[in-house]
Amino acid sequence: MTEGQGASAEIRRIVEGAGTSFYWAMRLLPAERRDAMFAIYAFCREVDDIADGDLPVADKRRGLNEWRAEIARIFEGEPESAVGRALAAATRDYELDRGAMEAIIDGMEMDATGEALAPDMDTLITYCNRVASAVGLLSIKVFGEDSDEARRGAVSLGHALQLTNILRDVVDDAAQGRLYLPRELLAEYGIDSIDPAEVIDKPSVSAVCDDLSEVAARRFESARKSFNKCNRKALKPAFAMMDVYQLLLRRMQSRGWTRLDKRVRIGPLARLWIALKHML
Repeated sequence: MTEGQGASAEIRRIVEGAGTSFYWAMRLLPAERRDAMFAIYAFCREVDDIADGDLPVADKRRGLNEWRAEIARIFEGEPESAVGRALAAATRDYELDRGAMEAIIDGMEMDATGEALAPDMDTLITYCNRVASAVGLLSIKVFGEDSDEARRGAVSLGHALQLTNILRDVVDDAAQGRLYLPRELLAEYGIDSIDPAEVIDKPSVSAVCDDLSEVAARRFESARKSFNKCNRKALKPAFAMMDVYQLLLRRMQSRGWTRLDKRVRIGPLARLWIALKHML
């Protein structure tokens, strides 16, 4: 096995082991584009694992800075890690943007340092731009549709996906000391604490989640409006991801927000059906 094949195998192991909706959606792509997307996903997993780990903040910063250095090496043609080499190949083939990669790391640093704890709405959108929309902007390059409308759609979809994740994971995040619900909404509904455990026990947190879900719903519609003006064939994976997460959001809205511990999921058969729909 060559070094390149070894790196590709390592990337595939990371992605397939995650078992996410992302994996199903990326199966819609030709092999070479799929491999590039797997490299982007593996990079995101690497930096997310650093931010989510149990290390002290200083060590998390160090790990993220090591990835900033690896990004620099990618653009100098000298990556050192298996993920870095795969990402370098994707960067070469699809002209990926260094700024978007660095933005993803910046977003992970917001998690690592607690900057995203009950953020104001502007900070929450900045966080979504970094950890989600930046991924979308890299992705549409690989998909082969990088028009202005596609970029607008990628930003809106990033917001929608990340807000949906936040709403799905409110209880799990609170258990880790995290709270992404915006403080303006907390204050509007009489919640003056930013302690995650206290906030999720407040009856009015259901109204906060309901309002935030409407923001996510509007972002989904904005993304769909933009993508409908683009090359739909190229954007099939984006439409598949959007369909899965929009279904998840609608199911959570139907469930309501009084039982946040009752996790809503989209099963593998539903994800597969959506992927198959977009293959036609």
